[in-house]
Amino acid sequence: MNIKAFRGYRYGGGERDLTKVVAPPYDQISPAMQAGLYALHPANIVRVSFPKDDADDKYRRALETLDRWLAEGVWVKEEAPAIYPYQQTYRVGDRTVTRTGVIALGEVTEYARGVVLPHERTHAGPKRDRMRLLEATGADLGLLFMLTGDPTGEIMRVSAPPTPPIAEARDLRGELHRLWRVTDPEAIGRLHGVMAEARVIIADGHHRYETAVEYARRHPEARDKLMAFFPLEAPGLTILPNHRLVHGVEGFAFPRFLEAARRWFDVAPLPDPLGFRPTPRALAVASGADAVVLALRDEAFDRLPWPSGTSQAWRRLAVSILHEGLLRPLLEITDAKLDARTHVDYTADQAEAVALARAGRYQAAFLIAPTTPEELQAVVRGGERLPQKSTHFYPKLLDGLVFSRLGEE
Repeated sequence: MNIKAFRGYRYGGGERDLTKVVAPPYDQISPAMQAGLYALHPANIVRVSFPKDDADDKYRRALETLDRWLAEGVWVKEEAPAIYPYQQTYRVGDRTVTRTGVIALGEVTEYARGVVLPHERTHAGPKRDRMRLLEATGADLGLLFMLTGDPTGEIMRVSAPPTPPIAEARDLRGELHRLWRVTDPEAIGRLHGVMAEARVIIADGHHRYETAVEYARRHPEARDKLMAFFPLEAPGLTILPNHRLVHGVEGFAFPRFLEAARRWFDVAPLPDPLGFRPTPRALAVASGADAVVLALRDEAFDRLPWPSGTSQAWRRLAVSILHEGLLRPLLEITDAKLDARTHVDYTADQAEAVALARAGRYQAAFLIAPTTPEELQAVVRGGERLPQKSTHFYPKLLDGLVFSRLGEE
């Protein structure tokens, strides 16, 4: 992976606390959240990264907003090229965790080159939206969350400078994000050397990465994309499960579904789904006031109707067992229906999933184990992609700490 330092654009108001001007990635923003971010500050980055969709041309308005900010010095380009150490400190249960990485520009290449490895499929609609915004503004606002090996520890060393941060912010969940700036040519050179031989896995940002590849085809001078690189070996790589919320299945009846599931799964009552901890082969299902544990029997694993050509690593994923052992064969929820988002919604919050099922908002909530970093690497490095919504990396990276414009030096 070829990386380089860059002259980033940062908020020019003089404050170190940027909480009011940052925003989550566009695909994490609901309409209510978008309205709240607009109200939070007149220079919140959401006005450019995810402008409101109304009667006006939102892409043109995003450009006008950005041009006005730059002309008025609201956002200012830095004097010297830099790389930007980035730390996130957050809560997981009763633990406080810090994840450290570094922001730089990374060269975008076709997946076939084997430098950048995806783990999920993308959809045309979001890529059209991101391309129209990129063509209008030329602004590279959203950080790609990239994972890479760090056998020498150099990324960890660069991402832990001894000086105070230049910026910090709280995200909408209250988690702390901090940013540093490193302009030392020697440190930048060491990072460049380490990354030159690295292969990277996209954790979050597949649509933005593929949009950047297509943009570079149209604009060969713009081959670099804003990326945040985090070591696979470091602490803080938190992956939450995406529990499935099923709706709109014609003729769904929970007792009949459980009877069909007994072909491959042992079924046991579950008095407390809130306290249940799923494993790859044991998941929970809540429907109305009822809840059960479904445990895949050992001898049934190889008899599931697996898609041809899938590896053992892919088949051992909790989400694969759910999709291929239950959703597809018993509820007829195919990949096409998942793509269309007609029958399944998602949440990383187990309590929310149970509450929605109990309230009758959904026909059933399927509670599954998270994909582990080891499982992710085994599947991706084997050349496969995970089933849809297999990962929920937490916390998300923030837009607005620093950004770039494509094709600039």
